[in-house]
Amino acid sequence: MLAKVFYKSTKLITVSTRRIRLQRIYQNKLVLCQPYKAHRVFSTTKDSINPSNNDNDNNDNETSDELSKPDGDDTPQRTFVAKANATIVERENWVESMTPKKIVEKLDRYIIGQNKAKRAVSVSLRNRWRRQQLNDDLKKEVMPMNILMMGPTGTGKTEIARRLAQMVDAPFIKCEATKYTEVGIVGQSAEESVKDLVDKSIKMERERKIEHLKAEIDEKVEHHILSRIPGSTADLDGFRKRLRDGEFDNTKIEVASFRTEGGGNPFFGMGGKGKGMPQMINLSQFIQGPKAPVSEYDKKRDRVPISEAKEIIRNFELQKSLDQEDIRRCGVRRAEESGIIFLDEIDKLCSDSGISSRGSYGGVKGEGVQKELLGLIEGTTVATDYGIVHTDHMLFIAAGAFHQANPSDLLPELQGRLPIRVELEALSEDDFKRILTETEANLIDQQKALFGAEGVDLEFSPDAIEEVARMSKKLNESVDNIGARRLRAVISKLVEEKSFDAPDLRGTKLVIDRDFVNKELADIVKSEDLSKYIL
Repeated sequence: MLAKVFYKSTKLITVSTRRIRLQRIYQNKLVLCQPYKAHRVFSTTKDSINPSNNDNDNNDNETSDELSKPDGDDTPQRTFVAKANATIVERENWVESMTPKKIVEKLDRYIIGQNKAKRAVSVSLRNRWRRQQLNDDLKKEVMPMNILMMGPTGTGKTEIARRLAQMVDAPFIKCEATKYTEVGIVGQSAEESVKDLVDKSIKMERERKIEHLKAEIDEKVEHHILSRIPGSTADLDGFRKRLRDGEFDNTKIEVASFRTEGGGNPFFGMGGKGKGMPQMINLSQFIQGPKAPVSEYDKKRDRVPISEAKEIIRNFELQKSLDQEDIRRCGVRRAEESGIIFLDEIDKLCSDSGISSRGSYGGVKGEGVQKELLGLIEGTTVATDYGIVHTDHMLFIAAGAFHQANPSDLLPELQGRLPIRVELEALSEDDFKRILTETEANLIDQQKALFGAEGVDLEFSPDAIEEVARMSKKLNESVDNIGARRLRAVISKLVEEKSFDAPDLRGTKLVIDRDFVNKELADIVKSEDLSKYIL
């Protein structure tokens, strides 16, 4: 009796399964018989769909959804809308959508005065964002607004460019124009600046990818380690907590399967000139403390403590997860579209008309470097270790004091490639005071934090700050004018003695007033010749 019941139930299950299978085959045939339009390409861009031109497409999708929906299933189905000749365009906005006013406000937090220079760089940066909104044909024709900054040293030329790059998270490098030589002469060519920029961009892109994968990689590392600890399967959560608390740091596990072949640069050999990046030296192997002796058994089976195994497994998972070609492509594009190259001391390349001056670099040698820079700023292709890079849309900011020369002494072609000229003003006594009190992370706050690390409460009175600003301005007038850098020299000299005795003053409060400033800086003010050597 039981055998008959079992036989009939088995037969019913077989028949019902066969009916369901035939029904699915029939439905799939109906779907496959729908007319196929070869000219349509699926698009993931939501804004590229034109409802007026896709009525037929919507009808086709509705029909396919009805055919593919099982009987009695009211669950909403996922629909893909196709558009004719659509392409997936990757639009990454490297420059933040900030108005020029907001850019100037952010720069005001770190730089006092120089409103003309701030307005110029803010408009130039905004134009880069505006260019990204244009169609591809017009985008190629819009060139960046390169800038030439003129002003005494220490007025904020380099700081403006550096803060600007930090705001938009753009690749930025600062290079001295005098370190380059003309092609054919021993030394670095101007193309090295572009190569350094691409290296910086690749590094930033790789760090961004690693940060994005950090949580996923850490979870995989924990999984691999727990699978090699005996008894962890019985209480997985408990062992995971103990692992995070560091209880298993000295436990040894096998890591032979996680060893990566070759620890060099993943981009080695990709260079346009056939040369790869040099092998990097791991300095940690020289600065780490002495390791515990390794037994022959552990060496044979490649067993290391979990504290070391974490890094080995993490590098293994990163090598698997990171798409090196994608990093290279995105890094090169990032350098081309949003890279900023700051050329300092460009006035030293000007010809000084035969007048020998301190730091002179003019003449034929400087003119040759100007020609090299002209090609880069105008737009050219540079062969780097990551492929060909175009410099047409990189932003170049040149700066110089122009004490012994004028901007008109540059090559006329180079002057034309730096259309925006901004003259920075010398700093006044009031500017020095504002630099010490209004900027973020100013020198006063830095000294308070440094003394606070020793347990000393440091305080500057308002009259002391005024005296420091006055002396800094006076020294700039009587000795060499080094701008805001004079403040750092004066503040360092002011707290030198107290900083030396700071460990013995723990728990005390130190107040610096006008009298203290006059006492500590009296020797500097007395003799101008002596101040040249001290500051």
